[in-house]
Amino acid sequence: MRPLASLLLMMGWNVLGCASASLLPSNGASAGEAQDYGVLDNGFVWVRGPWGVIQPSGDIDEVIDQLCPAVMALPRADWKDYGQEYCGAIYTLGDGAFYASKPSPLGKTEAIGPAQRKNCYPPRYIVDERGRTSTQLDYHSHPWPGSRMSERDRQARTQIWPLRIQFDTRCTIQKLVPNLDTSLPGEVYERRGQSWVRVGIIPAEDKPFGYVTPLPEP
Repeated sequence: MRPLASLLLMMGWNVLGCASASLLPSNGASAGEAQDYGVLDNGFVWVRGPWGVIQPSGDIDEVIDQLCPAVMALPRADWKDYGQEYCGAIYTLGDGAFYASKPSPLGKTEAIGPAQRKNCYPPRYIVDERGRTSTQLDYHSHPWPGSRMSERDRQARTQIWPLRIQFDTRCTIQKLVPNLDTSLPGEVYERRGQSWVRVGIIPAEDKPFGYVTPLPEP
C-alpha cells in the first residue's frame, strides 16, 4: 500500500491540510496509534475531529477559550514533571464555523526532571468525515503552572500553521503569529479576559531561534 502522503499528492490534495478517512491505516496499524490519532508512514501525526466537548463557533476565539479546561481534564495533563503534553488543531470545513480536533499525546519522550520540557507533535492532518478540512492553527498544553511558550515552540522550524496556541495548567493562553513568509516580526500575544494583548515580538533575524523581545505592558 502506498504511503498516504503519496496518494494524496497524486490526487492533488494539500497534504498539509487534510486527509481522507478512507486512506488512513486501520486503527492499531502503528505503535501508539489510537482511534482518534496516529502516525502515518511518513511520520506525520493525524487527528480526528471534531472534538465533541468543544462547542464550534464562528468566532475562533470562542473555540480557543474552551480548549484549556477540556485538555486539563485529560490524563496527566496537569501532573507537572510527570505530566503529559497534548497537541491538536482548530480547523474549518468552509461552513463558517471553527472546530477543534481531538488532542493527541504522541511525541518524543522527554526525561522527567527540572528542565520542564514535554513534547507532542502538532498534527499535520485533520480527519473529519463530514468533508475536507482547512487547518487554522495548532494548539498544545504544558503540564506546569506559569509555563509560557518556550523557545522551541517559537522557532521557525517548528511552525506548520499560521498561528500557534499554547496554555499552561492555570489556563494562561498565549498565541504566536510567526509571520514566517513576510518581513514582519513574529508576534506573541497573551489572552487577557476577552482580548489579546501583544507581549512580545520576534525580530526577523531572530525568527529561526524564537528569541522574543518583550514589550512594555500597555
